[in-house]
Amino acid sequence: MSADLTLPADLLNGRKVLVTGAARGLGFAFAEQIARAGARVVLADILAEQVQQSAAQLRELGLDVHAVTIDVRELQSVQAAVTAAVAWLGGLDGLVNNAAITNSGGKTTEELDIDTWDRVMEVNVRGCWLVTNACLPALRASQRAAIVNLASDTALWGAPKLLAYTASKGAVMAMTRTLATELGDDGITVNAIAPGLVAVEATEYVPEDRKQLYRQQRPLKRTQLPEDVCGAVIFALSDLSRFITGQTLPVNGGFVMP
Repeated sequence: MSADLTLPADLLNGRKVLVTGAARGLGFAFAEQIARAGARVVLADILAEQVQQSAAQLRELGLDVHAVTIDVRELQSVQAAVTAAVAWLGGLDGLVNNAAITNSGGKTTEELDIDTWDRVMEVNVRGCWLVTNACLPALRASQRAAIVNLASDTALWGAPKLLAYTASKGAVMAMTRTLATELGDDGITVNAIAPGLVAVEATEYVPEDRKQLYRQQRPLKRTQLPEDVCGAVIFALSDLSRFITGQTLPVNGGFVMP
């Protein structure tokens, strides 16, 4: 069973949005649906060739998109990519911090090595922070700025054998609250979306028993698809959520009900 996403084509009309980790998977789905909702979108990813191909694919659909290469761990790369994105967009109204890696899967805390821990934190936490800071001058100039951070419901239920990733997404939730507090006076909303186990390339490695756990223990028992998460992201970017900030919204079919 697939999930059809039907949103007003003008919900984000005229918005200028940057999506990181957008070459494939959830990030690509976000970029496509944000553009379909009327926004101009820049796709940013470390996969330089693939992000250009993904942007070209969306342009063939008539969507107003552009692509830049970014390594969210590196300050100079982040600053260069954000500068290029803002120049092409002519400003910035929305940021979707989606870039992340899941490399710690399948290992207990004692099996996890320091290099893996550090790399996950560099991408998932430091990357979110660096990109946010680089975007703030442009976001402050907008009258309707919104930041959407991608968290994960794994941090809400304590998924085993996924410690570095789970800890990183818990940090993203905490960062979301502090950023919301700090940026409220600028009129910038900051919220987090916490998906469940979504069927994308990045989750193909997940063991079948974990996939069954999700399907069997949530009220909505079908496989979660990228489209299931897009609506929440678009809502958080839109005028419909202008008085919502500092929140984490689980989008997981009810597997976690905080």
